[in-house]
Amino acid sequence: MNIANTTGQDVPPPVSLSANAAKRIAVLKQKEGNDDLKFKVRVDGGGCSGFQYHFSFVETAENDDIVVVKDGVTMLVDSLSLLYMTGSEVDFVEDLVGAAFVVKNPNATASCGCGTSFSI
Repeated sequence: MNIANTTGQDVPPPVSLSANAAKRIAVLKQKEGNDDLKFKVRVDGGGCSGFQYHFSFVETAENDDIVVVKDGVTMLVDSLSLLYMTGSEVDFVEDLVGAAFVVKNPNATASCGCGTSFSI
């Protein structure tokens, strides 16, 4: 899905992908050996706080997916998940504890220590 305002100009996507996340996705795609892979982010019920993020690779986008392209990689977010993620940034962080994709979600009112579970 392309997003444009009423003047026909492109507008920023409702969910963004950081440069660090795009770089990590590119590395993972290369390891998989499949340039057609797209990084899919989905919100599922469950987890410690009520909702959790699910990350996966898919080859094709669904009709209701929002498509975000950053530095040559594609991220997909389905329309239902977008209800919970509008304004969010998907990032990749590395620290002494480990490395992981994280969602910086301004809509989340609480999250658990694992960083993949949240509530609204």
